[in-house]
Amino acid sequence: METQQSIHQELVLIGGGHSHAIALRNFAMNPLPGVRITLISEQSNTPYSGMLPGHVAGHYTYEDCHIDLRLVTQAAQAQLYVDRAVGLDLERNRVICAQHPPVRFDALSIDIGSTPELPDVPGILDYSVPVKPWRFFLQQWQQVIAQVQQHPEQPISIGVVGGGAGGVELVLTIQHQLLKILEAAAQPLSNLTMHLFHRGTRVMTGHNARIRDRFHQILTNQGINLYLKETVLQVGESKILCESGLQVECNPIFWVTRASAPHWPRQSGIATDDRGFIQVGPTLQSLSHPHVFAAGDIAAMVMSPRPKAGVFAVRQGKPLAENLRRFLRGEFLQTYKPQSRFLSLISTGDRKAIMSWGSLPLGNESAWLWRWKDSIDRKFMDQFREFPTMPPVSSEAGSEPAPPMQCAGCGSKVGSSVLEQTLSRLRQDYPPIRQDILVGLSGADDAAVVEVPYDQVMVHTLDYFRSLINDPFVLGQICAHHSLSDLFAMGATPQSALAIATLPYGTDAVLSETLYHLLAGATQVLQQAGAELVGGHTTEGSELALGLACNGLAYRNRILSKQGIQPDQVLILTKPLGSGLIFAAAMRQKARDIRIDEAIQVMLQSNQAAAQCFIEHQATACTDITGFGLFGHLSEMLRSSSVQVQLDVDSIPLMTGVPEILAQNIHSSLYPQNLKAGNWVENKAQAQTHPRWPILFDPQTSGGLLAAVPQGKANICLKRLHQLGHNQSSIIGGSITLHEKNSDSQHKPIVID
Repeated sequence: METQQSIHQELVLIGGGHSHAIALRNFAMNPLPGVRITLISEQSNTPYSGMLPGHVAGHYTYEDCHIDLRLVTQAAQAQLYVDRAVGLDLERNRVICAQHPPVRFDALSIDIGSTPELPDVPGILDYSVPVKPWRFFLQQWQQVIAQVQQHPEQPISIGVVGGGAGGVELVLTIQHQLLKILEAAAQPLSNLTMHLFHRGTRVMTGHNARIRDRFHQILTNQGINLYLKETVLQVGESKILCESGLQVECNPIFWVTRASAPHWPRQSGIATDDRGFIQVGPTLQSLSHPHVFAAGDIAAMVMSPRPKAGVFAVRQGKPLAENLRRFLRGEFLQTYKPQSRFLSLISTGDRKAIMSWGSLPLGNESAWLWRWKDSIDRKFMDQFREFPTMPPVSSEAGSEPAPPMQCAGCGSKVGSSVLEQTLSRLRQDYPPIRQDILVGLSGADDAAVVEVPYDQVMVHTLDYFRSLINDPFVLGQICAHHSLSDLFAMGATPQSALAIATLPYGTDAVLSETLYHLLAGATQVLQQAGAELVGGHTTEGSELALGLACNGLAYRNRILSKQGIQPDQVLILTKPLGSGLIFAAAMRQKARDIRIDEAIQVMLQSNQAAAQCFIEHQATACTDITGFGLFGHLSEMLRSSSVQVQLDVDSIPLMTGVPEILAQNIHSSLYPQNLKAGNWVENKAQAQTHPRWPILFDPQTSGGLLAAVPQGKANICLKRLHQLGHNQSSIIGGSITLHEKNSDSQHKPIVID
């Protein structure tokens, strides 16, 4: 039997900035035995600031300049919580999140970057876009590109506020991209007007005079309207008003000014400077809380202050990882001293760059400098593209000893103190909502007791999952949605659920934290559906898993079944297909983080409202699409039916990226077994040449509902589904007709159009 590594410490990283990305790569290559790492990030990817100007200019794709945090955390065997930290409970060592339950830590590191310092200017939040956080700016920027591409004949006037390096680089890269679009559309380049506002007397604050003069000359030569010694007083819907009385028409308006910190670090009681940045010493530890570290823009190095620049965050990544490792081991920490000067290669937008190095009189742009910068940036990003397969973590000399071999004589149960602590917290945060649960979590009985009304019947279903993502809270949500869908598909109303959870080996504190997040996610979804978690069983094992046995109530004469398909109906599918393919690709490091995010959002959508919509529109048969894939579940609907279905494969909704994954010949492990359902297709020889043929057999997790609806009700039913938020619901089947009986041949119930 293989000894499992027990988790006895929790390291939490807030923010997916450069320092944390590098630290996670370090932990992937050299794991921390006995430590569970959790990254809390608002996005599942993080932008690399060095390549973002090139992305704005059109030289790099979105994927080129973003680090896939799912891939990095997977390599580091870390958890990824896609959420926003909103506070710290430093007395109980908890991170307060916007969506997740509080996250416990033994050591904490913060690398959340900064945002532009926005002055108290009327209209600034309504009519301008801060450049940071980058994701909001990039969303707005894509809208600007689309606007110019669709209407290149229309004049556009763009304003940028802030004449530092960031503002100058932004205005030049914006101009470069949009002028290319106008040129390709054979439209006058004068349709684009650029404005740069700066309160200083010269642009490029912080750089030497030669650099400032050269960029001033470039801006002038490029026809960019430069307004110096101008302080913005008010921002209108399409106008900037300055203190001098200057008014300029422009829309959109981008704001690039000096960095500021979010409010919650200071409000948590951690030591900050007068601008709210976390004060750290030479070891990157907080001056007030030594078990808290900070790096990147959010950190203020008291002993050696430095400007807010990405180069320092990159350099801090390796020493941060080393000191976190040493802190968790109880060892002396290393001192980090940043360089006093740093090299800047500043883009001029047109695949040229200017070098800035302290007071040296450099200042001429060149293509080879841009190529040099491009080479440096691509090399940096390459280290996050692929990771070698690492051997299992083993105990190191001097580290926490490996736990004794776990016996199974006790049913591998989690200890009673862990259960009581977790369930007490769960009852407090999710109090009971039903009156027909006679015995549930509030008691210590051996079984739950529920009441069944005399005029209803009870519907049972059971599902069990290994963890498909490294977030127990979201796993609990997905598992609950998936399990409840069986009840919804039969027209039942959920009442109660029993859970069976397998938790990775760890200390009592770690087990309790994992179990709480897992059950909290499931309970949240259950209660939203009107059901209660009433009990269950826990065990320890090598990996996280959760199962739910759900019960529901239904009226005997209103039960939907799979076998209720009738002639002259259509089939409606409520969710896109592709979750099996996407996660199969993710295991091979072939799925982009955006695709996984979309798949998770699809899995987190409840089927409850869709089921009720089908009932209201006289559906006679329904099933949910899960492990057997679309064809597996459709074949179950048709197995004892005398109707034949005509499917329009091109109308089946797909998740983003599925066609590209299919082209790589990637399939889920269940695909070969599911493919046998293709024998139900009458024109199989022709149908299997369709490029979408494999998606029909892709296993889904928390997939959509497939229902048979009368033709006369189909369009109004589809419209209502869209109103309910099932925006990708589609009619995927044509007419459903009776079999033509033929004794000479076996008739098959599915025809592919």
